Amino acid sequence: MGMKLTMIMMALLVAMGLAFSWYYNDTQQRMKILIENVAKAETAVNLSEQALTSMKENYKKASEQLNIVNNKFALIRVQNSVLASKLAKMDDLGLLAVEKTEKIKNAVNRGTNNAGRCFELLSGAPLNDKEKEAKDAKTFNKECPWLWSGNTATQ
Repeated sequence: MGMKLTMIMMALLVAMGLAFSWYYNDTQQRMKILIENVAKAETAVNLSEQALTSMKENYKKASEQLNIVNNKFALIRVQNSVLASKLAKMDDLGLLAVEKTEKIKNAVNRGTNNAGRCFELLSGAPLNDKEKEAKDAKTFNKECPWLWSGNTATQ
């Protein structure tokens, strides 16, 4: 009976050793997988933080650009109201055109040329010599004096 008991104990010890060995190896593999998952999660968190930072910067830039556009739009509205008040002050333009045809024709042609130059400047055209030497906004261009670089009231 002693030999049987020894064999059973030996079999139990071997079985427990095998079970412990399997448990240890399985736990090590799981830990390796979990460590890899943590590394992936940390990478994902870093990427998402970078994306969030980039989005905040882009939002800030877009807000600044919107403010600039809104300010320019407000200036354009002011210029439109100035033009509207000028047109409202004019007497009958048709009657004036009949009486002073040549003067009106020249004034309209100058205004058209000036307005065309405004579009050129707004499109990025370089300043000509007359515009570079202008001492005030009126001598710069009567149709778009707000484009004069020395005009600090509208910049």
